[in-house]
Amino acid sequence: MRKKRVAVLISGRGSNMSALIEAAQARDYPADIVLVVSNTPDAGGLARARAGAIATAVIDHRSFGDNREAFERALDEELRKYRVEIVCLAGFMRLLTAWFIGRWSGRILNIHPALLPDFKGLHTHRRALQAGAKRHGATVHFVVENTDAGPVISQQSVPVLQGDTEETLAARVLEVEHRIYPEALRLVAEGRAKFPKPQAEIKNPRV
Repeated sequence: MRKKRVAVLISGRGSNMSALIEAAQARDYPADIVLVVSNTPDAGGLARARAGAIATAVIDHRSFGDNREAFERALDEELRKYRVEIVCLAGFMRLLTAWFIGRWSGRILNIHPALLPDFKGLHTHRRALQAGAKRHGATVHFVVENTDAGPVISQQSVPVLQGDTEETLAARVLEVEHRIYPEALRLVAEGRAKFPKPQAEIKNPRV
């Protein structure tokens, strides 16, 4: 079995990155984490990746000013240098442009701390509590141009308990994130979860 070559993009401590690295240590896991890239030089996850003998790179978005595409072209070059096949976003605090998403279409995964399509965007735990949600959770999805709107790969819920705070709910959801992200990457790497083709590309079956 040839393992898929995966890069993880981070901006901070990279707890989901760590879950992916741990899962990839299993001999039968179908993906290999070959690169971790951060857009911030002081991201805590970089040290964790290096400790696991994984190549790291820093591409500081601030160096590119407001030119988001220039930043992404540098990122794309780094990914191609390592022959990356799948990109996993793990707390990567940058909105990607249509150029980058188009270039990596169907090969970018993201994890979101909510049960999509509910609570897209930021502050999901606070909003779930304010809305009186009975269930909350996490979703792994393919990345498309619209934020948090891509096809769902894996999703799992947790109960919202009486007396929950943002912090207690976030901690319960994070445990779910660490379980479903490696599972979702496995599904994609094995070809069991695929990005759906646009309708225009689906040929009519012969009668």
